[in-house]
Amino acid sequence: MSKISDMKAPASCEGCFAWGQLPGRFCRGCYTYGQQHSVGRCLGCAREVPVNGRHGYCRLCRAQATWAIKASGRASLLEPYLRQVSCQQLFFANLQRPRNGGPPVGKQGRRALKRAPEPAPPPWPAGWDQLSLFTVHRDYCHFDREHHADLANPFLVRARRAADAFGEVRGWSRWVASDVDRALVIVLSGHVEGESIRYSEIFPALRGRGLSVNRTAEVLDQLGLFTDDRVPAVDRWLDRKLHVVAPGIRCEVESWARTLLDGGPRSEPRARQTAWAYLNEIQPVLLEWSDHYDHLREITREDVIAARDAASSKQRENRVVALRSLFRHAKKNGQIFRNPTLRIRVPRQNRGVIQSLPQTDIDQAVATATTPDIRLIMALAAVHAARPKMIRTMRLDDVDLGNRRITVGGHVRPLDDLTHRVLLDWLDYRRTRWPNTANPHLLITQQTAVELGPAGGFWTTRATRNLTATLERLRIDRQLEEALTHGPDPLHLALVFGIDEKTAIRYADSARRLLETSAESLNAVTASVDDQR
Repeated sequence: MSKISDMKAPASCEGCFAWGQLPGRFCRGCYTYGQQHSVGRCLGCAREVPVNGRHGYCRLCRAQATWAIKASGRASLLEPYLRQVSCQQLFFANLQRPRNGGPPVGKQGRRALKRAPEPAPPPWPAGWDQLSLFTVHRDYCHFDREHHADLANPFLVRARRAADAFGEVRGWSRWVASDVDRALVIVLSGHVEGESIRYSEIFPALRGRGLSVNRTAEVLDQLGLFTDDRVPAVDRWLDRKLHVVAPGIRCEVESWARTLLDGGPRSEPRARQTAWAYLNEIQPVLLEWSDHYDHLREITREDVIAARDAASSKQRENRVVALRSLFRHAKKNGQIFRNPTLRIRVPRQNRGVIQSLPQTDIDQAVATATTPDIRLIMALAAVHAARPKMIRTMRLDDVDLGNRRITVGGHVRPLDDLTHRVLLDWLDYRRTRWPNTANPHLLITQQTAVELGPAGGFWTTRATRNLTATLERLRIDRQLEEALTHGPDPLHLALVFGIDEKTAIRYADSARRLLETSAESLNAVTASVDDQR
């Protein structure tokens, strides 16, 4: 006999026009989208449907833009593709996220016949112990809540209480709390004393169901039930870069790279980008040396000079700096007898004069600031000369609205009217959008609102990524403008922006050259006018 759902005639969804058997007037995706967003006029198809409050587009237009990104073959922002939507590709309903053989949902799931409980195995005879032959890892992918859920499990009861308290502290929404609760039921229903839950076991099961692995792992780690068996990303990176390097050289280079990343007894950790750049620069040299030598102590001064001369211009300077850092670390730790990079100098490249941004490029960047978060990011870069990393790591404590002060990169600056206004707009939006968040950072996203970490670098620089006036160029232009306005005084620049003295001298030199060029041009024009008279 056919089921009731099989006899239901297919129809078209009123939200995205998807064709198939629907639970009502909308498909599951449009029903959820309508619960999360209010009705408005879509900027793409001009329909009165639920639209995303941030972008102003409906679910159908967003799906079309997502398919366009996938067809392009590269990761990109959604906004440019949303503006390019000119047609709609219709699709069948309920095919976007298959359940991978999971239990039935909706009425089918509620009306499914319950299986009779399996009889308990007979107890072992008294005095016998069953020893384990090998460890069998759990497979959570085939979990069925109806047949496998054990809500009375003491570990599950304790974990659900801990998740409620943890979510209240972090400001989780009811959707996030519900997802974590579902994940805990999957993971802890059959948990027994002494068992440890590994990341590699829960990742495929939770990710296949669209549940957060990291938040679930945080709750389990609080209870002491979690074991992170992932290989650190730095280990995979070093193995990929050094897998063909001679073992004696690889050991010393790996020790140097880890000291750059993590720091040492008498050295501070360097930026991750610095370690990546150093190792990428000298990797070809290490591969060439591995063909002739087995250890760094065999490298001579002539080998370093040959590696230096094989590069050109700026790459030559970067290579010598990286090799000097490597051999200095090896000498300090007693891995080599002498440093072959001593007294090897590379003349610094003559840096050109820093030029101001054209006003058209600045206007184009300002035109992209259409949301409170982008306006604040642009103001911090263009007014306070803040780097992108400084912007995304700023905390709420760095803003003092009462005294009109703001701390940028550890340097206290007065708060101007423009930044004060965009700050108030952003804080009002943040308070309305995420009223329960516990994230201490000034700028947060939908992802970080339920966490404690900063926003990502891709999110911070998304507005000006394809423009000439990027956040970094706006920062440089602001410091150059200060030098042109108040005179090429390095002391003044270092005091205003808290920059290094070498950087301040470079900006002052560029400003001095620009002012001299302008004065010469003005004198030439004046002399030409006098000759004509």
